[in-house]
Amino acid sequence: MFRFVRLSLAIVWLLGTASVHADDAMPITYDDHIAPIFKRHCFQCHGESKQEAGLNLASHAMATKGGSGGAVVVSGRSSTSRLFLAITAEDPAERMPPQNDPLPKEQVAMIKAWIETGLRQNADIASAPTRTLSFTPTASLASDGPPPMPESLPALDLPKTHRPFPILALAASPRAPLVAVAGYERVDFVNPATRDVIGSLPFPEGEPHVLRFSRSGSVLLAAGGRPVQSGAAVLFDVKTGKRLAELGDETDVVLGADISADERLVAMGGSSRIVKVYSTINGSLKHSLVKHTDWVTAIAFSPDGKLLASADRVGNIHLWDATSGGIVLPLAEHKSGVRSLAWRTDSQVLASCGEDGAVVWWDVAKGWPAISKGDAHPPQRPAGVYGKIANGVLDASFGPQGELVTCGRDQTVRIWASDGTLRKSSPLDADAKPNIASLQSRILPLRSVVTYDGTTLVAGDSAGKIHTWRVE
Repeated sequence: MFRFVRLSLAIVWLLGTASVHADDAMPITYDDHIAPIFKRHCFQCHGESKQEAGLNLASHAMATKGGSGGAVVVSGRSSTSRLFLAITAEDPAERMPPQNDPLPKEQVAMIKAWIETGLRQNADIASAPTRTLSFTPTASLASDGPPPMPESLPALDLPKTHRPFPILALAASPRAPLVAVAGYERVDFVNPATRDVIGSLPFPEGEPHVLRFSRSGSVLLAAGGRPVQSGAAVLFDVKTGKRLAELGDETDVVLGADISADERLVAMGGSSRIVKVYSTINGSLKHSLVKHTDWVTAIAFSPDGKLLASADRVGNIHLWDATSGGIVLPLAEHKSGVRSLAWRTDSQVLASCGEDGAVVWWDVAKGWPAISKGDAHPPQRPAGVYGKIANGVLDASFGPQGELVTCGRDQTVRIWASDGTLRKSSPLDADAKPNIASLQSRILPLRSVVTYDGTTLVAGDSAGKIHTWRVE
């Protein structure tokens, strides 16, 4: 839930007898219905003379523009409009108006109707355009036809950066020789055999922190944003590059996200500590899962569509029922932040890795670790370096045969057999080895995956470089 109390955003003091009603045949408009409410209860803090949090509700133009934290109403999307979330918050400390009873139902309904019907200014002006979500799930077509590959994507005018942008996200198609690689304000499709860029997708939302292919391989989820500014998830058609849906309207970057096996749900989380589950069909918020006590860092749907796993920055992992949103199990093993979650293709095992240096294979039926490697990527101490050396596992992902790929702060990518035995250990290229004088300057593998056929390891590093290795 959005904390408007922190912004001192006394938006609507809708108490008393001044209830505003509208004829059912007439549209709800700002001039006729909403402005009188704001005038009586909000202008003292959000009017012409004073604008707390940079928000001025004294005119339709200013109200729809928003404040210093961005827009507070989204046309057609009351479920993601921060103004509406503030007046309907269950927590009294977060709900508006502050230190008062919840708003009368009819007044909440009036504001909701204004947002849902397009934020009209008056009856003579058309409603504001709403986001279109014409996405149709295609998971049932996973085995039909050739594997989805990009086809003649339009050329992009790529933004320039002063230094190489780290590869914050990486994903391998489950059906095709294709890897998606995060760049600044873009996502590149790469051929893993040649490391050539096939095409690129624009991501003007900012930094892609999460990339996920759907089970059918036909849809790519990209989630991220701009830190302390905005966050969202976008669904792309892999073949055409067309945007299929835009979900979420966060005030901070999305750190964890995934798309369900049937492509009907997207879950996301970040610094709000809440896991939000959206419908991909109409963009509605299905569930707000409140259990984490720190930033949500990783999210993953099980391949069978039954469970949703989420993890946070202090090591907590929770299993949720993907349909109802109910809590199923807590998984307690990590002693520090969890960096990644990955499901084995049979949905029986969940893998997790974290900054404590551990990789855990979870038996989700029992809620206990089936295998635990407490020192999966032990760092080597360079000569002349003293004190504690960070020992973290930065990413984990399953391959098609149950093999697990991990990468860590030891600058190594490793592949583990399904029984937890180490199969292969691949250090980064020689030019990526650390400068002994400064461990902070080390080039690290941030993300690692194995291709759909299990033949190639792919890793992306903190210097923006792709590395590949053949798997025997």
